[in-house]
Amino acid sequence: MQDLLDSALARIAAAQTADDLEAVRVEVLGRKGVLAQLSKDMGKLTADERVARGKFINAAKQALESAYDAKKSAFDHDALAIRLDSEWMDLTVPAPGVPPGSLHPITQIQWEIEDLFRSMGFTVLDGPEVETEFHNFDALNIPADHPARDMQDTFWLDGGHLLRTHTSPVQVRGMEKLGPPLRMIAPGRVFRNESVDASHEHTFYQLEGMMIDRNVSVGNLIYFMKTLLTAIFKKEVTVRLRPGYFPFVEPGFELDIRCLICGGPGCPVCKQSGWVELLPCGLVNPHVLRKSGIDPAEWNGFAFGLGLTRLVMMRYAIDDIRWLQSGDLRFLRQF
Repeated sequence: MQDLLDSALARIAAAQTADDLEAVRVEVLGRKGVLAQLSKDMGKLTADERVARGKFINAAKQALESAYDAKKSAFDHDALAIRLDSEWMDLTVPAPGVPPGSLHPITQIQWEIEDLFRSMGFTVLDGPEVETEFHNFDALNIPADHPARDMQDTFWLDGGHLLRTHTSPVQVRGMEKLGPPLRMIAPGRVFRNESVDASHEHTFYQLEGMMIDRNVSVGNLIYFMKTLLTAIFKKEVTVRLRPGYFPFVEPGFELDIRCLICGGPGCPVCKQSGWVELLPCGLVNPHVLRKSGIDPAEWNGFAFGLGLTRLVMMRYAIDDIRWLQSGDLRFLRQF
């Protein structure tokens, strides 16, 4: 046993690296090491032998742990010295300062669209995110018993208020306050009580637009929509116009854009269809005009609702909507 102790102490003293030192510790002091084995065998000894071995084991353990700690401290000191030399920095050099921030990609695209429509004579309006039931539904030809309410999963609040499910209430407030003729857009945040996945969020951004004047036609609508998409995507894009039902427009249309992520074969963003529903639109329903105090016999117009968040995904080829509100700076720095 003394030979084992002397050998272990010599190996500790001769260890060249921390790994060599750890190997000696495990072999001698570990749970299955030499000293542990000597302790297990004590049951086979006489009383006097157990006393002698117990004293030896305790003394050997103290000697080995002391030698191990001293050697480990020396290795730690050397490692720290190397690290300090390699990571040295001049603390007298002035700090670089606070790095500049940047605009969120949704804000960038929103400002582009605002500039485009301002150049065509439109004004930019804003409205509250906590809305009344009248402005969010009733004034848009969606009364309490209308099945269209089931199409929008709403966050209801106390006192008949709600988190707006679209930015269309701003159109109502614009007609009430400004009256015709009217050209306006309304970008903003909206809320739906939906399950979150690659193409759906409970909080996202839309942009509504409206033109009220005399003799407005579907041709006017198509012109402005083509102008918008060409400006945003900086190229001609493939679109399709199909009939769609929206209580506040008649006739109503769905304007879809061919998916710019997959190009058409299908992906999670377009739900494997090759198309992304981007822009519901149509001519303003006469009932909506009457609700806002406008005579539909004299005035008419078009309205559209743009999925601003989805438009940003198409513009930058983002394949998961959850990135946009993740707060991940690695993602945002790309823009």
